[in-house]
Amino acid sequence: MTDHPTLPEGPATDARAALGRVRAEVAKAVVGQDAAVSGLLVALLCRGHILLEGVPGVAKTLLVRSLAAALDVDTTRVQFTPDLMPGDLTGSLIYDAARSDFVFRQGPVFTNLLLADEINRTPPKTQSALLEAMEERQVTVDGTGHSLPTPFLVAATQNPVEYEGTYPLPEAQLDRFLLKVTLPVPAKEDEVAVLMRHAGGFDPRDLAAAGLRPVASRADLEAGAAAVRSVAVAPEVAGYIVDIARATRTSPSLSLGVSPRGATALMATSRAWAWLNGRSFVTPDDVKALAHSTLSHRLALRPEAELDGVDVGAVLASALSSVPVPR
Repeated sequence: MTDHPTLPEGPATDARAALGRVRAEVAKAVVGQDAAVSGLLVALLCRGHILLEGVPGVAKTLLVRSLAAALDVDTTRVQFTPDLMPGDLTGSLIYDAARSDFVFRQGPVFTNLLLADEINRTPPKTQSALLEAMEERQVTVDGTGHSLPTPFLVAATQNPVEYEGTYPLPEAQLDRFLLKVTLPVPAKEDEVAVLMRHAGGFDPRDLAAAGLRPVASRADLEAGAAAVRSVAVAPEVAGYIVDIARATRTSPSLSLGVSPRGATALMATSRAWAWLNGRSFVTPDDVKALAHSTLSHRLALRPEAELDGVDVGAVLASALSSVPVPR
């Protein structure tokens, strides 16, 4: 592999330092969810979206609200329910008597960070309306397109333990999410820290009182996203990513492997991770670090593998271990 230049000083370096401060700021409100914070930052830098999975009460909503406060951007939470209609999310035309005409009223999707809470509880028609907005970054009503603000990130949540009355996202729609991150129940010491914060008067509904303040700006996100796009990817590393994707397609345990879009997503997230860690080039370790969160939700087990108790994570780990690592 060829030598790579070091990162230049300038706006991109300042942006990386600012996003580093975001981690510390979010930690004032959220304890023990570092992987989810990293995933959200990577998704923002790649202009992608993230699927957060975790049982109720592991701070999914608080995490997104805290990130929005640290970045000084708008956030909206929408509780997805079986009766939620596409227009309730994207907006709709209403009659304006003063104008004697119909005008467009924006829905909650017109924000910077949208928390789509329990996305699998709403019917496919509404899910599709959100996914169209995610892909096109606009909504179309009565033939007219309405652009969404920048940045725009959807953090959709799923509850992994309760499936009654849900409409699971099909594989083709899951593939639209850049990342999937599982939020675990905190370790004992983290959970004790959470309780002590509440005992000390912490109110998750009042982040300003917790000391959260904006430490990064939209300009920092723009500078960071531009810098990520300039991170070098050697042909050997690109080949490594493709080999990982192809290994999943030939796995006997999977009915659906990683698509070319999934391989492209892994390259994008690896570049963002490399940049966040101060490098101007991607290493195989960057690829490994992001492989599970970028690829796991794009895989589908064969029915017989599910009956045998095979886990997608284990299959992906096996695929990774079977691919030679470039030097």
